[in-house]
Amino acid sequence: MPMPPVSRLLAAVATLALIAAACAGQQKTADNQQASSTIEEVPHEGGDTGAAPTADPAAAFVQVDAQEGFSVKMPSKPQEQRQKVTIPAGEVATAAYSLQTPEGVIYSVSIADYPEKVVAARPPEAFLNEGRDGLTNQLKGTVSNEQEITIDGYPGKSYTVSSPNGEVKARNYLVGPRLYTMLVLYNPSIGAPGADAFLGSLALVNPPPPVERAGAGGADGGVGDGGIEGDAGVDTGAVDAGVAPDAGTRRRRGTR
Repeated sequence: MPMPPVSRLLAAVATLALIAAACAGQQKTADNQQASSTIEEVPHEGGDTGAAPTADPAAAFVQVDAQEGFSVKMPSKPQEQRQKVTIPAGEVATAAYSLQTPEGVIYSVSIADYPEKVVAARPPEAFLNEGRDGLTNQLKGTVSNEQEITIDGYPGKSYTVSSPNGEVKARNYLVGPRLYTMLVLYNPSIGAPGADAFLGSLALVNPPPPVERAGAGGADGGVGDGGIEGDAGVDTGAVDAGVAPDAGTRRRRGTR
């Protein structure tokens, strides 16, 4: 069965190769931590009985200013990948900002800029659902904790995916003709304390107006069944990260 369009794009921009490589590392880290805790468990001998304060991992996050017109906060400077994918209605420009922490947690924010006629021909929910389903199918997981959200009035969806490859917290937003995909992949036995801070940090810079949609029964904008031509998984390599936006641009943040 051919992949749906967003699924093919996610293959290019959602760091699936990094996800696959991280799974073994996450399991190894979990096994090591479990063995270590078994050896080091000793009775508490006096002293302060209060729990040590837990540092906020988000306090050490750095702001990443993307040249595509948004910013997020991430644990460190991410790798960047960009490419263009051809669909029947035209080209889709993609970009991804991704990293893996020493603990094996993967943070990624990716975008797919569709031709406006493609977005105008379908309801926003269709793109949000395909973003969710594409990620879920590739991870062979199940969805839970799904909620409707917004960012600056644009529609979005938050959800969790449980899979053999780990737990994923994710958000999709459709901003004009652009689909955002934010995800954090982690081993549930280790956790990802900074996940919510990252997912809630997306800020739009001068976002476009909403796409004016065609009426019911209108043309499909050339998207047809959404089949994508060409290989969406070509490695585009890394480029410099952290390009700052022009002074005076507006920033807007999403709902948590």
